[in-house]
Amino acid sequence: MPIKKIVIVGGGAGGLELATSLGHKLGRKGNAEITLIDRNHSHLWKPLLHEVATGSLDDNMDALSYLAHARHHHFRFQLGTLTDINREKKVVQLAEIRNEQSELLVVERTLPYDILVMALGSISNDFGTSGVKDHCIFLDNPRQAHRFHNEMLNLFLKFTAHHGEKDRVNIAIVGGGATGVELSAELYNAVKQLHSYGFDGLDNQALNVTLVEAGERILPALPARISAAAHQELTNIGVRVLTKTMVTSAQSDGLNTRDGEFINADLMVWAAGIKAPDAIKDIAGLETNRINQLVVGPTLQTTRDPDIFALGDCASCPQPTGGVVPPRAQAAHQMASHCYSNILALLNGQSLKPYIYKDHGSLVSLSKFSTVGSLMGNLMRGSVMIEGRIARIVYISLYRMHQIALHGYIKTGLMMLVGGINRVIRPRLKLH
Repeated sequence: MPIKKIVIVGGGAGGLELATSLGHKLGRKGNAEITLIDRNHSHLWKPLLHEVATGSLDDNMDALSYLAHARHHHFRFQLGTLTDINREKKVVQLAEIRNEQSELLVVERTLPYDILVMALGSISNDFGTSGVKDHCIFLDNPRQAHRFHNEMLNLFLKFTAHHGEKDRVNIAIVGGGATGVELSAELYNAVKQLHSYGFDGLDNQALNVTLVEAGERILPALPARISAAAHQELTNIGVRVLTKTMVTSAQSDGLNTRDGEFINADLMVWAAGIKAPDAIKDIAGLETNRINQLVVGPTLQTTRDPDIFALGDCASCPQPTGGVVPPRAQAAHQMASHCYSNILALLNGQSLKPYIYKDHGSLVSLSKFSTVGSLMGNLMRGSVMIEGRIARIVYISLYRMHQIALHGYIKTGLMMLVGGINRVIRPRLKLH
């Protein structure tokens, strides 16, 4: 019997955890050939991108090499970008790879599969708003986070060099979800650190951050009391929070709103919504929704092909109680574990089980200033609000769970030790 080929497209949290688990179970003994495809060379947990953007996190330390990880965990890695799926021949097509000088490095190629898993994650959704693509930065990947970091440092450098000529540095963030809220707080932490490193005149009064949310309140996915606590904390540190404010267009020096207000901005970030990558809209005749997500059944198999699974932000998965699974890191982690079990069941001719999302609560980090959130579990009804040091510990533990899923307990413990040493010997902010 030929060895089954399992191909996973997308090395985000869910895709990489799935490839690691399948490598341990099947790849180690040669019972299946597992291949992970991603357009980047390395992986970084997406919820950390706002820290990379402000320099609070050096991704050179936390990024994970796909090639090295694949070698240690018994699966293969292919650098590439998915362009099409041939369901009849059961192959995926990858685009050619060129360098920055447009020199052809790798020609177009195809990879065969018996089971295909789509784990492409999501990108920012600008909803067709005029000028956003040209003037705003998205925080979808490390490259965009680096761009924000460089432009931020340049603005602060210019401010200190011409101190007194300009009152403040204006930064606007559209979208009051977790990314927008956490980035707003991290910016004030960055100012504090940069001042200690010699950026004269740079303090909270020199920074003007405006957070714009179209809805009734920020953090709409969380309970109202947590949203209110985060709103108050942001206001206390200096963020101008605008709710019920719709952005109608962006231009080089700011944002226009439906109410007629113009928000001055030297730097703008769009974090107002998500969609699956445009490349998978109706790909290979698979069913997709209005934000390009692949529609899957309860078993995480796509509705039109049982050999193609989808998980994470690129999947629209219905729930028994109504609605769909929310695009959260904890959902991607759960779906990866469930997809792993269902793939093993499929290979063994067993029945597949439906996935039911378990909401363990949500936490939002306001940098060094505070952490707020809710926890949910079997021992309590509803949710319990937590904040402060306890919430911060739980927030960090979410990343540790991701690391444990990839590296195991011993290696994760060693990484925590190295991280503690680096916090002592390295600058608190990336300055380059």
